[in-house]
Amino acid sequence: MGAFYAVLALVTGSVAAAAVAKDISPERKNELRYVLEQDCGSCHGLTLKGGLGSPLLAGKLTDRDATDLASIILDGVPGTPMPPWRPLIQPHEALWLAQILKSGDLGQ
Repeated sequence: MGAFYAVLALVTGSVAAAAVAKDISPERKNELRYVLEQDCGSCHGLTLKGGLGSPLLAGKLTDRDATDLASIILDGVPGTPMPPWRPLIQPHEALWLAQILKSGDLGQ
């Protein structure tokens, strides 16, 4: 029964990711990838392997929920250098970023 729920979660997550992705234009996706590479990369490392901030590689995020990661992107982490991005990134865009980080699909 556990395998059934694992497959269901995978399919449901893929459907949700597709729904989020279709609401973001290709141009905006490019802008968000640039922010990820340049702005996030300035603390998390240009290869996202870590630096001042923790690694953002898929293998390091397996135990993190995409919704939780999106909240961190939007609201930052008080008392740390992680700033809130809510003024510049919409909630569905933060969720899309979290999903691509978790999937490891960082390419264009």
